[in-house]
Amino acid sequence: MIKSLKVLSIITTLCMIFVLVGGALVTKTESGMGCGANWPFCYGEWSKEMFIELSHRLVSGLAGILVLALSILSWKFYGHIRETKFLAFISFFFLVLQGLIGAAAVLWPQSDFVLALHFGISLISFAAVLLLTCLIFEIDQKFDADSLHITPVFRRQFLYLTIYILIVVYTGALVRHLDSSLACPSWPFCDNSTPFSIDYHLGQWAQMIHRVLAGVAFIWTWVLLFSILKKYSDFKVMKQGWIIQTTFITFQVLLGAFVIFTRANLMIALLHALVITLYFGFLCYYLLLSYRSTKKGETN
Repeated sequence: MIKSLKVLSIITTLCMIFVLVGGALVTKTESGMGCGANWPFCYGEWSKEMFIELSHRLVSGLAGILVLALSILSWKFYGHIRETKFLAFISFFFLVLQGLIGAAAVLWPQSDFVLALHFGISLISFAAVLLLTCLIFEIDQKFDADSLHITPVFRRQFLYLTIYILIVVYTGALVRHLDSSLACPSWPFCDNSTPFSIDYHLGQWAQMIHRVLAGVAFIWTWVLLFSILKKYSDFKVMKQGWIIQTTFITFQVLLGAFVIFTRANLMIALLHALVITLYFGFLCYYLLLSYRSTKKGETN
C-alpha cells in the first residue's frame, strides 16, 4: 500500500501541475467561455476554445479525485506525522475552492481582479500536494533535514518571501486576465525609448508593477542564496535546494523577458507559469522546515 501511495502522490502532483498550466492556457487562449455559459457540462459548437476549456475541466475533475484519494490515504497511513492532516485538508479545500471560482467565472461575470485569484488558489493546493509527496517519500530523512535548525531570521525570510510571491503571482495572473502581456512593447522598461515615463494605462501599470515585484523577488532570492551558502553550507537541503530555487527565479525572469521578445509566444508563456509553480512549491517546503525548527526550539 505504501508503494501504491507513493505512485499516487507522484501522479497527483503531476496532475496538479497540468491543472495550473492548463488554467494558464485557458487564459492565454481566451478559452474561458469555450463551453458557453455552462458548468459543469459543455455545450456549443466544437472549436479549439471548447477543446481547451473542456480538457481543463476534465483534468481538474481528475485532480479533485486524486487529491481526495491522496488526502484520505495519507491521513490514514501518515497521520502520525503532525503536518499530514493539515496538508491533506489544505490540498483538497483549495482545489475545491479554485473549482468553485472557475465555475462562478463561467456562470456569472467576474472582474479581472477576482479572476486573477484563481491561479494563486490553485498554487496553494499544488504546494500542499507537493509537501504531502515529500512526506510520503521521507525526503527529510534522505537529505538529513531532521537535524536542521533554521534560525528565526531565516524563518521570517521564508515566510515573508512566500507571502510576497503570492502577491507577485497575483499581479502576473492579473496581467494575463487584463490581456496585457504585450501592453508594454519593451523590456525591462515599458518603452525603452522613454524609460522614465509613467504615463501608463491600466494594462501597462499592471505589467510594470508585476515586473518591479518580480525583480525584487529575483534579488531577494539571490541575496538569500549567498546567506544560505554562508550559514548552511553543510546542509544539502538548504544549500542545494536554494541553488535550485535561485535557478528557478532566474529562469523565470528570463522567460518573462522572452514573453515580450517573442510577442507572447504560447509555449514561453506556459513555461513562465510552470517555473513559478515549481518555485512556489519548493518555497513552501522551506516553510515546512521552518515550522519544524520552531517546534524544535519549543522542545529544547
